[in-house]
This record gives sequence, C-alpha cells and structure tokens, in this order.
Amino acid sequence: MTRNSGSNTDDRNPDGTFAPGNPGKPKGSRHRATQAIEAMLEGQQEALTQAAIAKALEGDVTAMRLCLDRIAPARKDAPVSFDLPTIETAEDAANAARAILRAIADGEITPLEAATVMGVVEHFRRTLETTDMEKRITALEAQK
Repeated sequence: MTRNSGSNTDDRNPDGTFAPGNPGKPKGSRHRATQAIEAMLEGQQEALTQAAIAKALEGDVTAMRLCLDRIAPARKDAPVSFDLPTIETAEDAANAARAILRAIADGEITPLEAATVMGVVEHFRRTLETTDMEKRITALEAQK
C-alpha cells in the first residue's frame, strides 16, 4: 500500500508504529484536507469576515457568536489572589500547601485553581531541591 507522501507500509512496524529511521510527518505539518481548505480560502479572508459581520448584524446568532468569540474570547483562566507564604525551602512548600488548602476551605479559590497553584508550588519545590542537591554535590567534590 503506497501513500501520497511517498512512504509505504515498509516504513512501519507490524503494530503500525513507525520503523526506525522513519520519523513520520514533520512536527506541525498540516493535514492534506486542511491544506486544501486553506488554499481555497486564500485571498478570501476579508470577504468572509465582512460576510460574517453582515450576518451577525442581521441577527444571525451563529455569526454573532463567531464574531464575539473573536472580539472577546472566553478566558481560559483568571488570576487568583490569596495569602501564600514565601517559599525558600521544602518546608516552606509544605506551609504553602497548607495555605492553599485553607484558601479552598475558606472559599477564596476553587479546587481547580488550587490544583493549578499547587502544581506551580510543586515545580518550585523540585527546583529548590535540585539546587540544594547541586550545592551539596559541589561541596562534597570540593572536599576531595
């Protein structure tokens, strides 16, 4: 079986995964159907935009939603504000986790917001831990 891309089934393992030496499509490459649609729309962006605006102004709810989503897209997240102690040690990270739990209990932040903040705290704790280990290793090597 041959594909338009010039590759064949010999480029794949029996389980369908790519064989060694075949990286597959380049990262970010677009599907042929997407490329065809983009080619057809080339040069029509302004006309299509004007048509969508005209439909929206006529009361077409779908066109209105399309236009408004471009003007004011729904926020994916929002800043949260609550007291969080300074984090300089792993113990401080534990105190920050307590503060996050307290903020959930007090209704200051949602559990989803807390999970996001806790993820940031955990990444920072790991950074502190790695930095501390590097310092210790450097000190031990200096003693030799």
